Amino acid sequence: MQPPAGSQVSRVPAQRPPSDHLAPPSPAPVPERPRRRLRTVVTVVASVVVALCLGGVAAGYVLYNRAAAPDRGSPDVAVVNYLQAALVSRDQNRALLFTCDGSLPSIDGLRAQIERREQELGSSFSINVESIVVAMNSSSAATVTAVIRRSASVDGVQQSLTDPWRFEVKDIDGWRVCAGSMVS
Repeated sequence: MQPPAGSQVSRVPAQRPPSDHLAPPSPAPVPERPRRRLRTVVTVVASVVVALCLGGVAAGYVLYNRAAAPDRGSPDVAVVNYLQAALVSRDQNRALLFTCDGSLPSIDGLRAQIERREQELGSSFSINVESIVVAMNSSSAATVTAVIRRSASVDGVQQSLTDPWRFEVKDIDGWRVCAGSMVS
């Protein structure tokens, strides 16, 4: 209802939210981005460390493979490495890396004979491979002759025994010993 004309009641304008009366607030100044120099330095250093670690792992892998891989680069090296594994270190698994189709019964027999004599004499034998001669039969086959010397000290006296051997080797992904026999 309307107040009568001339009354003392004043009209109050409708109230509005204060935001309508005021000018829009000025935007606050955008804060400066903090400098990220420390983060950049840490990121670069971490990247370099990761790269060096990966390079070290790769170099270690390559060097290990080169050191652990059997050397079958030539017929005489394959024979010497086979005899070292089979007779000196007596590591049958390592010796198999140098053969065509498994162990050689003649060398297995020689190793068994050496082990029996060591037990009988109570002495340890020293095995040397000497006088190695390679005869190439073809580009992928060769005959290697070598002298196997067995030495021991028995009752304070140094003794040695030599046996000439002949080995047949073939180039099958590197030179491998396929047969071996004592030369009589």
